[in-house]
Amino acid sequence: MHAWPASEVPALPGKGADLQIHSTATGGRVTLDPGPVARIYVCGITPYDATHIGHAATYNAFDLVQRVWLDTKRQVHYVQNVTDVDDPLLERAVRDGEDWTELAERETALFREDMTALRMLPPKHYIGAVEAIPRIVPLVERLRDCGAAYDLDGDVYFSVESDTHFGEVSNLDGEAMRLLSAERGGDPERPGKKNPLDPMLWLGAREGEPSWDGGSLGRGRPGWHIECVAIALEHLGMGFDVQGGGSDLAFPHHEMGASHAQVLTGEHPFAQAYVHAGMVALDGEKMSKSKGNLVFVSKLRQDGVDPAAIRLALLAHHYRSDWEWTDQVLQEAVERLGRWRAAVSRPDGPSADALVEEVRQALADDLDAPAALRAVDRWAALQESDGGTDEGAPGLVSRAADALLGVAL
Repeated sequence: MHAWPASEVPALPGKGADLQIHSTATGGRVTLDPGPVARIYVCGITPYDATHIGHAATYNAFDLVQRVWLDTKRQVHYVQNVTDVDDPLLERAVRDGEDWTELAERETALFREDMTALRMLPPKHYIGAVEAIPRIVPLVERLRDCGAAYDLDGDVYFSVESDTHFGEVSNLDGEAMRLLSAERGGDPERPGKKNPLDPMLWLGAREGEPSWDGGSLGRGRPGWHIECVAIALEHLGMGFDVQGGGSDLAFPHHEMGASHAQVLTGEHPFAQAYVHAGMVALDGEKMSKSKGNLVFVSKLRQDGVDPAAIRLALLAHHYRSDWEWTDQVLQEAVERLGRWRAAVSRPDGPSADALVEEVRQALADDLDAPAALRAVDRWAALQESDGGTDEGAPGLVSRAADALLGVAL
């Protein structure tokens, strides 16, 4: 599976600061020092509907992580998956009378278009669940052979009790885990499981549903968590720098994935930091496909909204915060974009060297994009009121907004 084309990242003078970021596992800041190549895995979409603002906010957060690392003169090894076979996708295809593979391909293509328009830097490896099945099957077999997995009526489950570190990602108690498992794709009430929290590794073939040869596992398809583990282990290995996604992935997805990997390798941790973006609401409720209260990036673009304004609307909120999308949020972003473009269109202006360092420091401080925007606002206001004589300043501000914030002026 191919990703989307990369936009050029302008070079800036000097070098950015190392990133300090909040990790769900520690409950506080960690300073990341990746070495010359930074490694990040971000969980991708299940392509049964178009990219909504909640998706865009999540991928914007991890795009900022990449940009901070690139500004420290590191390379970035970024991996993202596509869950191109799963119950929601199959259910939507049946509902609409459509072939599930065609639905997945169409929505994945639209996602690529949205990511390109928003100037999200693409992953080095963009891997679908279906193409990862040959890598997944041996891992499930290994877990079963070492006693960390068991068969139940043709399905294979992972035993959470096989990992001594289980629970260290989300830090939730058992009752909270059980409730979230039921809400987020688990089956804690299924009879015969050793532990209600045990997640599916391999779903045996069901009539009318796609299935693949699973070797000794029989025909079937992979569970959700083992998909990401197989892809991450192949392309990043253990102990990579950041595991990222929305806050609703901390449990069960990231918790279970960490346990799978830690049992498979005997190493800990799966990732150095578990970073989670907040949820975006619409009309008082979390924006989600199941509720249908969505604002689609592609629809905004079709309506003539500049993608740079959409990106500024996302950047106006700290990535870890929960916030609500409104017409006012978008209008404020459109107006900010207009002020910034007017400011950099002049032949000279106030010195921008300090501004670049201020933006760098804000982003290194747990991706404080709102603080970075306020810094550019102050420079633009100074440009409007007093101007300046530095002929290189407008160009430097324009390059910094692009390189660090992904906003093309």
